[in-house]
Amino acid sequence: MTRNLVTDVEGVRVGCAHDARLASGVTAVIFDTPAVASVAVHGGAPASRDTELLAPHMTVEHVDAFVLSGGSAFGLDAAGGVMAHLAGLGRGFSVGAARVPIVPGASLFDLNNGGDKRWERSPYWDLGLAAARAADTTFALGTAGAGYGATTFDLKGGLGSASAVTSRGFRVGAVVACNAVGRVTRGAGPWFWAAAYERDAEFGGLGAGPGGVSLGFDIKNRDPANTNLAVAVTDAGLTKGQVKRLAIMAQDGFALSLRPAHAPTDGDIVFAAATGGVGPIPDLGDLTEIGMLAAECVARAVARGVYEATPLAVANPQPTWRQRHER
Repeated sequence: MTRNLVTDVEGVRVGCAHDARLASGVTAVIFDTPAVASVAVHGGAPASRDTELLAPHMTVEHVDAFVLSGGSAFGLDAAGGVMAHLAGLGRGFSVGAARVPIVPGASLFDLNNGGDKRWERSPYWDLGLAAARAADTTFALGTAGAGYGATTFDLKGGLGSASAVTSRGFRVGAVVACNAVGRVTRGAGPWFWAAAYERDAEFGGLGAGPGGVSLGFDIKNRDPANTNLAVAVTDAGLTKGQVKRLAIMAQDGFALSLRPAHAPTDGDIVFAAATGGVGPIPDLGDLTEIGMLAAECVARAVARGVYEATPLAVANPQPTWRQRHER
């Protein structure tokens, strides 16, 4: 069964947790068995944990999970909760008698969205644990998980996901927490920048809309603070260097769906992973198609996250796409 989620890649489960009072949340992407992984960081202000070990020349090749969260740098605590869950299952990189779950993570900036951020101890460790425990093959989109408190220039942001299959049968999927500094739509209209890549009316089926839409410079404020986070996964058997290329190509999905992308105060991090063991041995043509579809899945997931969003329960919440455009 195809769900049009990143979990269409076998061996991938996703869990989400949030705190409505906090107006923030966490998404855990957990692999049933360790996956070859890497990362591409194209934003100018990332908040991240354990990304350096994902470089192709570093020793550790596999990860047990990725974790995405709100909370800016405070949200990096969420990885500890995910690690605790996995350690309880006996997962992790073996170092003598010890096992250390490998859980890189990244956080987006949602500290000014109206939620109550007056904590004495960061709540993200507990949210990470709850997200890991909730991991399954189905999960909520929109105002959920790491996208719970996300915003864009003029619409509520959110958590989105999408999947695709290559011409030789490799599965590709992505999950995105869209917290963009700019627009996901063409001007103030309902048409998503990602419309060219939409499948089965997954975000309204409105197409690209009429020509002549103004290409203005619209951002949250002159000192923007935001981040878009993504995890792209394939079931192809790729090397760590090839997964790095997958992450780089998947970053293009932000440029296909957001205006602007990769700005000075963006995080714009894409984690990538290959679960392997499915289909033929991938060649360079396969890698190219996988990367192309990963970028499209990221773009589609951006639009789906905004399309599915519901309002935050805060004073003067940002309007959702449905509130503004659905009749």
